[in-house]
Amino acid sequence: MKLSTIIRTAVVALFSYLFLDYIGSTDETSAFTETPWTWLVLIILVIFYVAGDVSVQALNNVLYHSLSADKQEVYDRNIASAKAKRNQWFKNIYNKLVGSKPIEQEGEIVLDHNYDGIQELDNNLPPWWVYGFYATILFAVVYMARYHIFDGINQDEEYVVAQAIAQQEIEEYKKTAKDLVDVNTVEYLTDASDLKAGEMIFSGNCVACHKVDGGGGIGPNLTDDHWILGGGIKNVFNTISEGGRAGKGMVAWKSDLKPVEMAQVASYVLSLHGTNPPDAKAAEGEIWLDPNAPVEQVEVKVIDSTQVEVLIEDQPVTGDVVNTKE
Repeated sequence: MKLSTIIRTAVVALFSYLFLDYIGSTDETSAFTETPWTWLVLIILVIFYVAGDVSVQALNNVLYHSLSADKQEVYDRNIASAKAKRNQWFKNIYNKLVGSKPIEQEGEIVLDHNYDGIQELDNNLPPWWVYGFYATILFAVVYMARYHIFDGINQDEEYVVAQAIAQQEIEEYKKTAKDLVDVNTVEYLTDASDLKAGEMIFSGNCVACHKVDGGGGIGPNLTDDHWILGGGIKNVFNTISEGGRAGKGMVAWKSDLKPVEMAQVASYVLSLHGTNPPDAKAAEGEIWLDPNAPVEQVEVKVIDSTQVEVLIEDQPVTGDVVNTKE
């Protein structure tokens, strides 16, 4: 395969790769990562191009050999002439950018002095260098006017803005990245798949102490309104993560469960509220009220100095103490 064919094939492959990645990618992920079969499309395109290029070269070769010797000679001269013109065009461009004198004319710019037979030429600066220098001057003028005369944003301010944007992007990312959830950002999950995953985790790790229905055994009842370490998604998540009371509570699960798994099982535990399983364990701890609940949904009626009745969504719950702290 000719070098020109290899170069053309490489260029076609590069542009095909960029085009397929552009039309097939979403967000910041490459199409070749999202859909690996895109590689197959690229390979097929390159194969078709190579096949076409080789076919054209083979056809030209057949046509060339079908010519008589005289016509082949004329064809060769035309090809050589076209190649010479093309090469001369590149040479002219190069000479204009360099701005040097041809060797035949160097005598015109030789300086009068020499050092041990070494002569010095008085060449002009290359045009590309001169134009580049003028461009830097123009850039400096525009830069000075933009940032020192018209009070454009400086690098320190750009850094602060970039930090703010990055922080905002991080916060947005955390909202959808479940594995980055913590006790401060965890939210109650209502999706059926999350609750099912939480149920599986609960069945595999929690039933020994809380029973399959959450009614409580060694551990407390998880279906009533009383909580030893506080209810709500944040408190339950924190209890699962950090463990219960020192010496008599459950162990911390943060080294065994991922944050998203703890959020799922915490949400499943909360979904058991009010199921009233048979043979449920007696209530332990204190009644927990969500401090963020709408005021109209919560009513507290004092029965006596030691008893209160809490009306939550028209359902009365009686207990000794009301704890509104998360």
